[in-house]
Amino acid sequence: MLQETLAQAAASGGNAASALTQMGPLHLLREMTGDPGAYIISWVVLLTLTLMSVLSIYWIVMNFIKNVRLRGTSDRVISTFWETPNAQDAIRYMEEQSRSEPFSKIALDAAQAAAHHQRHEGSRLVESLNRSEFVDRALRQAVTRESMRLESGLTVLATVGSTAPFVGLLGTVWGIYGALIRIGASGNAGIEAVAGPVGEALIMTALGLFVAIPAVLAYNFFVRLNRVTNNKFDTFAHDLHDFFATGARVGEVPAKQ
Repeated sequence: MLQETLAQAAASGGNAASALTQMGPLHLLREMTGDPGAYIISWVVLLTLTLMSVLSIYWIVMNFIKNVRLRGTSDRVISTFWETPNAQDAIRYMEEQSRSEPFSKIALDAAQAAAHHQRHEGSRLVESLNRSEFVDRALRQAVTRESMRLESGLTVLATVGSTAPFVGLLGTVWGIYGALIRIGASGNAGIEAVAGPVGEALIMTALGLFVAIPAVLAYNFFVRLNRVTNNKFDTFAHDLHDFFATGARVGEVPAKQ
């Protein structure tokens, strides 16, 4: 009797140990590769999470590079513009900046609006909008455009962060459902029959969280950086409005004509 009990315990321990070896990601991948038809939903979930992860990483890298460049050039561009004594030289400097530099584009839009308004003095344009209103409208459009460009990719990060856990959960629910069907068909409800399929199914939830967490953290991080940059946009736009509407920033004396 004792020997039979020990033998059953040893067999049970061996089955449990064997079951643990069937709960890893590699075993799941082998199972999915061996019988793709039975794991079609799992394949769809896995490919969807992979695509989400690739898109998330791409936009994290792109936004990080963009913000690093912006923080490295914005103060220099703004200070150089205001420190250049000649307005034409300052505008020429802005024209020399890269196409991705937003502050120079805002300044150029304001300068072009002021020049356009001046060229049409005496026309119906000047009668309907004074110089200050015309420049202000151009600055609002420029700030809105650059703010939208600054937010590129954030929608993807927000979508990945909010939906990836549910995509992984779908894979888990479907995996457990399939595991229960196979267990019911085999009539074996031992640990060696349950642990492997259920463990494999739970991997999908872990993958969903693994994809979602970096996306959520990156989204919050970039939203904070963009808020600071948008405040810079507004401050620079206000100074530009004063400059092109009156000929000087607030606190400066306009140059005598």
